[in-house]
Amino acid sequence: MRFNVLKLIGENSKRYANLPDSYIKRKMERIYYKTPGWPRCLPKTQQKTKFYLGLDRPWTNEFKILNPAKQNPKYEHVEPILHWSFFRGDRVEILTGPDKGKQGIVKVIYEEKNWVIVEGLNTIIEFMGKDKDFPGVPVRKEMPLLVTEDIQLVDPQDLKPTKIEWRYTDEGEHVRVSVRSGRVIPIPPSHYETIDYKLPRSYSENNDKDTPKSLVEKVTFQPALKTFEMDLMDKMGIKEDRIRKPTYWY
Repeated sequence: MRFNVLKLIGENSKRYANLPDSYIKRKMERIYYKTPGWPRCLPKTQQKTKFYLGLDRPWTNEFKILNPAKQNPKYEHVEPILHWSFFRGDRVEILTGPDKGKQGIVKVIYEEKNWVIVEGLNTIIEFMGKDKDFPGVPVRKEMPLLVTEDIQLVDPQDLKPTKIEWRYTDEGEHVRVSVRSGRVIPIPPSHYETIDYKLPRSYSENNDKDTPKSLVEKVTFQPALKTFEMDLMDKMGIKEDRIRKPTYWY
């Protein structure tokens, strides 16, 4: 089964960056030749169709450097997850590595690789600006953790790690439930934050750039079972009073 590259970029990542799919697709394209305008008489040839999806987002320059035009990445198997269960702002406990047993807050999500980054944990030290004459500046960098093996959600009732299940409430809401305590683990408000605004309801329109909400919601077309000619006649007040002559077929 072949998947669209845009579908491999997690919804959480796109929601936080607040970027449309068309922009991400344009940033990821590697075009060898593309005829302008319409009709496109010559075929469009892409130099690259497979990408390595790592810590750098597809719309950054670092992603371009990581994915050269004439090199295809090595295939990596990623276990598909039906219901994504980790969101930005969740408290999780690390199960492996030197920080085993420590709890932290999920900071970044990489759904396409089943990774999360926990704030301040699972870090390495990188030396920035290292040269033969300069030892470099040590910088602590947070590394990703695999959600299927390395972390578990923390139950808010007793602050202990627990497995979860997705269940439906009596009102039909899809919620996360702790297997041990049966308590609902709500999705944190920070999951709905984006780069542009903290919460959707707190966003204020920019009169110079944004289209007013009233104009967007205005209904400008009402579908009807009419042909174009019938619709035009109704708007212009034209009444059809001609009678078609009978036609005989032999």
